[in-house]
Amino acid sequence: MKIFITGGTGFVGSSLTRAFSERGHQVTVLDRSIKGREGFPSTVSFIETDSAIPGPWQEQAADHEVFINLAGFSIFSRWNDQNKRMIRESRILTTNNLVEAASWNKKQRIRLFSASAVGYYGFHEDEDLTEEAPPGSDFLAGVAADWEASANRAKAFGGEVVICRFGIILGRRGGALQQMLPIFRRYLGSPLGSGRQWFSWIHEQDLVDIFVFLFDRQDVEGPVNCTAPQAVRNRELTKAIGEALGVPTFLPPAPAFMMKLALGEFSEILLKGQKVIPKKLMALGYRFKFPTIKEALQDLLKKDIK
Repeated sequence: MKIFITGGTGFVGSSLTRAFSERGHQVTVLDRSIKGREGFPSTVSFIETDSAIPGPWQEQAADHEVFINLAGFSIFSRWNDQNKRMIRESRILTTNNLVEAASWNKKQRIRLFSASAVGYYGFHEDEDLTEEAPPGSDFLAGVAADWEASANRAKAFGGEVVICRFGIILGRRGGALQQMLPIFRRYLGSPLGSGRQWFSWIHEQDLVDIFVFLFDRQDVEGPVNCTAPQAVRNRELTKAIGEALGVPTFLPPAPAFMMKLALGEFSEILLKGQKVIPKKLMALGYRFKFPTIKEALQDLLKKDIK
């Protein structure tokens, strides 16, 4: 099949591009920068442009049957008005442009796999959140809800839409774990704030496998929580990373007020959380390679484990 991927050279996108290319699919990748394309299979095609801006790339995209939408400005920064605008527009405008391009394909019914995030649900305490839970009311929840609404516009012309709500992705080459490791290696790892906040996560390999699993299923539409079945509290995550690295985590928790002073509104992402359950994946029979945080960290930190 012909697959079009926005953000296909990024942390998740690069793995998906390789996975689908190795399965014999014809993959076209759109990204703002494709300097690292020499590491991809020779069968992959590339378009270097900004997907948030309409252009000739849409005509090329229209020739595809499957669309995987991953583009979006990173949320991991101190939020100011400009960064919040980039976070929002990079997702909404890209999705609007991609859906418009998909609508031009009159040859076959298209499928759209569009990224979203568990931030859709807003911040919760101990409530189990499945795909049926309503959206939250904070900034990221609003972005996610509008992002999903933009993707769902493809239904108007008969498109099949799957919304993949990502948990925090743990990986070897990027993601949240790689940002945390330097702190732990300096023996400075500690819980954040109360340490009680839930951390809904997913191993990068499981995320790739979930996409392949959903791609092969023709009976799946709507939102899918892409998280491991066992969320952990922040203090449990801290302890698990310390044990995997063989380093102490005896420091007192990082005070919430200090984090708010240093990171502003973004600190809420770290100090609050949500306990997300992958109800739909489990009902479909997906088998996680890394269902627990211990198994995930043992795999991701093999070289570091003493």
